[in-house]
Amino acid sequence: MSNPRHIAIIMDGNGRWAKARGLPRTAGHKAGVDALREVIRAAGKMDIPFLTLFAFSSENWSRPRSEVTDLMGLLKLFIRRDLADLHRENVRVRIIGERQDLAKDIRGLLDEAETLTVRNTGLTLVIAFNYGSRNEITRAVQRLVADVASGVITHEDITPEAISVRLDTADIPDPDLIIRTSGEMRLSNFLLWQAAYSEFMFLPCYWPDFRPSHLAEAIETFHMRERRFGGVAAQEIAL
Repeated sequence: MSNPRHIAIIMDGNGRWAKARGLPRTAGHKAGVDALREVIRAAGKMDIPFLTLFAFSSENWSRPRSEVTDLMGLLKLFIRRDLADLHRENVRVRIIGERQDLAKDIRGLLDEAETLTVRNTGLTLVIAFNYGSRNEITRAVQRLVADVASGVITHEDITPEAISVRLDTADIPDPDLIIRTSGEMRLSNFLLWQAAYSEFMFLPCYWPDFRPSHLAEAIETFHMRERRFGGVAAQEIAL
């Protein structure tokens, strides 16, 4: 089996990593950014075409204001410090999620990251920011309803494909492998539509402890999986 074309990661456990060390949650988020840098670099070297990272969910706004402020600061710092390096390494940055209600400076940074790297042909780094899958699907359905109302399509044209092309990930292949760190075993409103036939891997380590070796091991485990996409394995047909 070839390497997965698209790997998506739920980066979970920064706060618990910090708590276990008697550190403030901010320290966990900072350590998480360091792990993020390593994994992006490793994915590029492993020739993974698409890497999606769940950076900030639409539900994360409910966290304490001080923590949200720290997270926004880390995002700004990451883009300002790392965007040039990503561009130099031929990484294309894509952002998925709702942007309409974001602060103007945050929206500007996200737009800048996409615009600067739009012609790059290496790894496509997809950042899920202010992202929630139910919100994404709702927005896609709203577009469908508007297109039917305006006569662009009819109700008979509403198919799974018609929904897919109206999602934030319209030009991105569905993830072959979804990894979640911290030992939690749920998707948490992440890529619900796109994950229909994804392989899942739930790792016990917290995100700041995640290393390229973990990514390599996850890919090796992926190679041992048999993906059927609702069909029957070849050996079962033979029987």
